[in-house]
Amino acid sequence: MAIDTLGTTVAPYPAPESPEVFPTPESQFERDRFRQLQHELLEQYEHVFPDMTAEKTVVIVPSLSMDKEILERVDGFVHYEERMLSLLMLLRMPRTHVVYVTSTHIDPVIVDYYLHLLPGITGNHARQRLTMLNCCDSSSKPLSQKILERPRLMERIRNCIPRREMAHISCFNTTHLERTLSVRLNLPLFGCDPDLLSLGSKSGSRKIFRNCGLNMPDGFEDLSDENNIIDALTELKARNPGLSKAVVKMNDGFSGEGNSIFSFESVPDNGSTKRWIKENLREKLQIVAEAFNYDIFIDKFKAMGGIVEAFIDGEEKRSPSAQCIVDPKGFAEVISTHDQLLGGESRQIFLGANFPADSEYAGEIGMHGLAVARELAKHGVIGRFSVDFISVREGSGWAHYAVEINLRKGGTTHPNLMLQGLTIGKYDVARGIYLTANGQPRYYFSSDNVKSESYKGLTPHDLIDIAIYNRLQYDGSSMQGVMFHLIGALSQYGKLGVVCIGDSHSRANAFYRKTLQVLNKSTRQ
Repeated sequence: MAIDTLGTTVAPYPAPESPEVFPTPESQFERDRFRQLQHELLEQYEHVFPDMTAEKTVVIVPSLSMDKEILERVDGFVHYEERMLSLLMLLRMPRTHVVYVTSTHIDPVIVDYYLHLLPGITGNHARQRLTMLNCCDSSSKPLSQKILERPRLMERIRNCIPRREMAHISCFNTTHLERTLSVRLNLPLFGCDPDLLSLGSKSGSRKIFRNCGLNMPDGFEDLSDENNIIDALTELKARNPGLSKAVVKMNDGFSGEGNSIFSFESVPDNGSTKRWIKENLREKLQIVAEAFNYDIFIDKFKAMGGIVEAFIDGEEKRSPSAQCIVDPKGFAEVISTHDQLLGGESRQIFLGANFPADSEYAGEIGMHGLAVARELAKHGVIGRFSVDFISVREGSGWAHYAVEINLRKGGTTHPNLMLQGLTIGKYDVARGIYLTANGQPRYYFSSDNVKSESYKGLTPHDLIDIAIYNRLQYDGSSMQGVMFHLIGALSQYGKLGVVCIGDSHSRANAFYRKTLQVLNKSTRQ
């Protein structure tokens, strides 16, 4: 074994052995083998996961296996693979190994920053059990595809695992690529079977919500083309004469980038609604993704399918979410609620979140999320996912509308993993509050979009130097402070993420404001 400049274990490249015979991707043979591996995951979950001193291995593949054109719209998308560095918290278990695979090299300063946060263990001890590998490929192809195209890298991953029967893969999301990777590495995957992903599409979400008896916006699912959109908008307006706007969503869009808003402004009431919609659809459809024109949006909608539903509005409107997990035994649990911060002209783009959600409704959102998690568990779904809602104040209470399921990790996953790893606490879903191991409440504000032109040129070393000088670190004794992520995107894109933990919402937001003040002052020319 060699040691890199960080001191992290680096395995030498082996010469691949004679080519193995693998199942054809997406074949029934591959599906059957994948399900066999998932049975092994259940055995691990029952006997290996609970043992804090077991010599287990987690292979982390933070592949964003999503629509390429939508993904390319995200500044610094390749650095979003850094968000799962929150899972380095697993190294606090003294015999756990982590193999972390990325598209490109991650600066050792960034890795060292995370290892420094580990409670109860030295950075050196953790570093010896961490292997960082990369594909030397910054293209927009999914990381999982890059790995599959590199048999020597796959062999290197295998050689980094001390005991295969005690190892599994953790991914950002699962598709047929991750299933193929699981089978070829001969490792189970803690995530949803790709054959079940339709349950988390926009159309599938509406069906799940209906089965759960949850309130959702009036609308239509399983639409496939422009004519379907026109028909759905026409019927929606007929059923809701006072409706001013509707949302058109691609089935597999993410972070709001697959959405568009249709305005019914100036629609005639003389019975010619459908003709008016057909004639004005191109003009009236406001597409969220700025790089998409009407034709591109419609082509993608035809490829993915999608939904049309009423735009929910109100004088006081929130966007809460519930983050859930279903374990390999099928047990469903709510692990957090958040109030999401949405931006963009139509307020469809995820920017950040407050944890937990407002105490007025956190308990309700949690129970609605639990109902969805239990329904998905019946279908065989496992892993982390979130359920998004729109909530509007009605009198002294709130009306909640379920709007989508994200059957993957997301923007609220890594902040929650960081909090859990640093404080070893638990979220009380009934009370809507998170308590540390010693019973103290904790809150946070997180964002993936702290961005400024003036931040460009800051290296990871510069950021950490600024943070230390201005006392912006996380303090383990008080269990409060600031953690940074997406650090690799900072120098080129002037963009990074933060998680600000405090003993109240106001304290967490004060940390965030201080962070912005310090960064802006430090980069002022």
